[in-house]
Amino acid sequence: MFVLFQGTTSLAEGSYATLAAQREALAPEARGSALILNLTTGDIAYGPDPAPPQREPASPGRGRPKLGVVSGEVTLLPRHWEWLKAQRGGASATLRRLIDEARRTGQGEAEAKARQERCYRFMTHLGGDLPGYEDALRALFAGDESTFAEAIGPWPEGLRTWVWRLATEAPREDAKEERR
Repeated sequence: MFVLFQGTTSLAEGSYATLAAQREALAPEARGSALILNLTTGDIAYGPDPAPPQREPASPGRGRPKLGVVSGEVTLLPRHWEWLKAQRGGASATLRRLIDEARRTGQGEAEAKARQERCYRFMTHLGGDLPGYEDALRALFAGDESTFAEAIGPWPEGLRTWVWRLATEAPREDAKEERR
């Protein structure tokens, strides 16, 4: 999902192609200050097609490719290897369980960090010259919602609304599919 801004005024949200057409329809003098921003990343979406680069296919090698298992290297101390070997399922299964558990327990923290980074990039593109910008950034990264809301309070309504949404809401699932 993308949003089109002219200066600090929100004009529309939607697919990149739709917003690019709307941007092109603007008067030439207005087009220069019109930006399309990616709501998933907070970055400016560049055209004509902001599709992400294609990943190269993985080279065949060790592991169990049909199961999605990829071989890699892990360097541990002997006491770690001894402990891993004594666990149910062996070293690989234990490492996978430990990683999955760590990902589950740290998911909320990782999502909050991703929201902060996305909002930071968005704010930098559109609000870097606005009053209270530095205070808003400090409050954003401190997790202080009331000070953050106060700092962005004087900003134009459309920008303030988007900045607040990006700082407090997780990206929508349909937006994740359009990472451009």
